[in-house]
Amino acid sequence: MRRHFFATLTSAAFCAGIMALPGSLLAEPRHGIAMYGEPALPPDFVSLPQANADAPKGGTIVLSENGSFDTLNPFVTAGQPAAGIASFTVETLMARGYDEPFSLYGLLAESIDTDDSRSYVEFTLREGARFSDGSPVTVEDVLWSFEKLATDGNPRYHAAWSKVAGAEQTGPRSVRFTFNTADRELPLILGLRPVLQKAQWQGKDFEASGFEAPVGSGPYVVDKVDPGVSITYRRNPDWWGKDLPINRGLWNFDTIRYEYFANAQANFEAFKAGILSSYRETNPAKWATNYDFPAVAAGDVVKSEIPHRRPSGIEGLVFNTRRPIFADWRVRQALILAFNYEFINQSLTGGVQPRIQSYFSNSPLAMVPGTPAEGRVLDLLAPFADSLLPGTIEGYALPVSDGSPTNRKNIRAATRLLEEAGWTVDAAGVLRNAAAEPFRFEIVLTSGQDEMVAIASIYVEELKALGIEASVTKLDSAQMKARTNDYDFDMTHYIRSLSLSPGNEQTLYWGSAGATEPGTRNWMGMVSPAADALIGELLAARDGDEVLAVAQALDRVLTAGRYVIPIWYSDRARIAHKKELRFPAHLPLYGDWLGFQPDIWWYQD
Repeated sequence: MRRHFFATLTSAAFCAGIMALPGSLLAEPRHGIAMYGEPALPPDFVSLPQANADAPKGGTIVLSENGSFDTLNPFVTAGQPAAGIASFTVETLMARGYDEPFSLYGLLAESIDTDDSRSYVEFTLREGARFSDGSPVTVEDVLWSFEKLATDGNPRYHAAWSKVAGAEQTGPRSVRFTFNTADRELPLILGLRPVLQKAQWQGKDFEASGFEAPVGSGPYVVDKVDPGVSITYRRNPDWWGKDLPINRGLWNFDTIRYEYFANAQANFEAFKAGILSSYRETNPAKWATNYDFPAVAAGDVVKSEIPHRRPSGIEGLVFNTRRPIFADWRVRQALILAFNYEFINQSLTGGVQPRIQSYFSNSPLAMVPGTPAEGRVLDLLAPFADSLLPGTIEGYALPVSDGSPTNRKNIRAATRLLEEAGWTVDAAGVLRNAAAEPFRFEIVLTSGQDEMVAIASIYVEELKALGIEASVTKLDSAQMKARTNDYDFDMTHYIRSLSLSPGNEQTLYWGSAGATEPGTRNWMGMVSPAADALIGELLAARDGDEVLAVAQALDRVLTAGRYVIPIWYSDRARIAHKKELRFPAHLPLYGDWLGFQPDIWWYQD
């Protein structure tokens, strides 16, 4: 199973044991790099396999976002950035091929050089790489960008930089980073760091939010901004990289515009009215019933389904375990039991959507729910056996209800767990602890999250059967970001997308430092020596078999931790769009994810 997975998703060279070949094969400039084995595309590739190299240029695509925005700087913690800035206007040294688990090819850099142990990485910039104002992209810009992001940027940039022992210019267009930590993903992580123009930020506060767009080297420039309402990007006709193979067939629209609306229903109505070019439907019940408006009947709007082979990731309601009421796993399990998934799913989606069973569901990286750990997975977990929560090794699976509104069996089980944890119901029907404090908490959601509000509202009613008082509070996007950055919430909506090549992002998601460090994505406040160690094993892994075992072990620690009440995922995207919008027949491995719309789409009458 494991060998078949990586043999399918990587090049044949991996299957032949490329990692066993001499280190000298990697100790020279290469056109690309893969996390495991060799990148699938040769040095003389013409275009990415998921791109249409002959796609016409022109036209406009109008997309939508919920909420608002108050900054054009997406690289810092402050503010809510406008959609598209990082993707459309700023470039990285390498670009990802989304038809492979994790492979990079040269973008700003013409080559990458590293040794077999990946103790360093050296990039050589392409001659002619330029920012949108015509100035060259230099090694100085690279060095400044990486250090600035690591000191004043969002915390997601900090961890990798702490593993850099030295950074130096090694030639007119070459820069080398040496590492102080064994981490085989670091060359790829640095290859995906945004490169900004140093001159633009001299004498300015990089961390301040505002409406000055970064000067980037990407295919688009910001054309118009209506703060909080819309942002328009114009394709740069003088873009330096338009003829590179990595870009052939990409970035085909002359104009990309994002319109902001209060909620998903407003988005949908704007799409029906012809204001938007495309709309992603997340509810399969609505996909089946709500697309009978005239434009669909006339063939002017097309419904497309885009399958994928990536992990489900995790989405649901997250417990902030920094709060004392959620610190006990028995309490969290009780509240998971009280969440009547089968009834909620039937009520809101017609019961079509499968539930997320674990963080790596829908992929070979996932544990098998309810089964004991074996083999290498068991070996990885054994040193931490005394500290692991029940179910991690012996097997854990989410509870299933009978689908009725009362959910009696699970409520009884939840009551028993709460009593074990010191919570009992008083004569007035209120759940209290030994100090007579009531069990009360708040679920905070962003305005416009109509489906999550519906889920949370049903859940609040279900919790009354346990004597728990819960409430739902809706915040604007700026308030929500401030609250989550400071972990100032009890429970909220949580979503973390995962790839087929988990690595350093796992530290940001659930590394123990995030329990106290503000601004990380460890919203649950998870502190787990086992998870920290397994993330380290992921970063040191040299072959696919080891990655699968470590990921499955980590999946067990995360899922049995009972940090999130999972909802559903979809194994396909459902996109309704104007008939003039086209995409290639070859769908990428990751499907409708990063690198798909609008990247490889085009306009054609």
